[in-house]
Amino acid sequence: MGNTAMAGQSNSPPDNYEDLTQAVHDHYDGLSKSYQKVARFVTQNPNDIAMLSVNALSARCGVHASSLVRFAQQFGFKGFKELQVIFQNRLATAAPGFDARIKALKSDLDMHTREGMRGFLSDLVVRDITSLENLMAGTSEEDLARAVDLLEQADTIYLVGQLRSEPIANLMRYILTMLGRKTTFLDTAGGLATQMAKVMQPGDVLLAVSFRFYATEVVNITEDAAAHGVPIIAISDSTLSPLAKTAEVLFAVPEDEYAFSRSLAAPMCLAQALMVALASRLQKGEETPRIPVVTEK
Repeated sequence: MGNTAMAGQSNSPPDNYEDLTQAVHDHYDGLSKSYQKVARFVTQNPNDIAMLSVNALSARCGVHASSLVRFAQQFGFKGFKELQVIFQNRLATAAPGFDARIKALKSDLDMHTREGMRGFLSDLVVRDITSLENLMAGTSEEDLARAVDLLEQADTIYLVGQLRSEPIANLMRYILTMLGRKTTFLDTAGGLATQMAKVMQPGDVLLAVSFRFYATEVVNITEDAAAHGVPIIAISDSTLSPLAKTAEVLFAVPEDEYAFSRSLAAPMCLAQALMVALASRLQKGEETPRIPVVTEK
């Protein structure tokens, strides 16, 4: 595919960050799997794209450096450094990137001197703190308010999340139930989640949680719900997530790939924040929202 076809109707590449990310989203489905991997990394780590070398970025992304160069050329740039200029211009008003936050935290907490079993704990804590800081920087008041509007107005709140996303959906089911909201968890037990989802109506809302590699059933349920006019609130890892296509509100919580397991700290915190915000709406006049628990007498 030539540069002109990828960059749009013009021979010129995008000249600002917003246009570039829009071009990436518009052409994502037509990219090769390797370039889709680069696209996800580029959209989730814009500050790191601006600051790191091509070799460092290729190691982080898990592709050869030449793939980054060819990816840039697909969008009309002469090379990757020309694409980086777009991200460097954006950086003047942006918050620090993931790597920069980690280095600052490690320096502040002197994590690099800790060894042994606590070293694993320290590393995970630093990364979770970083993820939470990125969550705070990347979540808008408008998206939170719109999501709470949908949850407050819904006749029934349906939740779906599978594999490691399931604990997040289950936490929200518990809190919503304790808040007295009509809630249905689309459980995979018995293979009935897809059938259960078919009773959703436009007056309901679907709260879907899915991260790479996206559970096929969750994606299918969200697409079917959107086709039937059911509003969707999605928690995922990227604006390129398949959930992004159907979501009325998308919370993209970028994940940093590191050993053993990606953390749920940031998406779990986001889920709790949505529940607390909804509790505040429902408990009008209460200065501090309160969520009852089953063990209360």
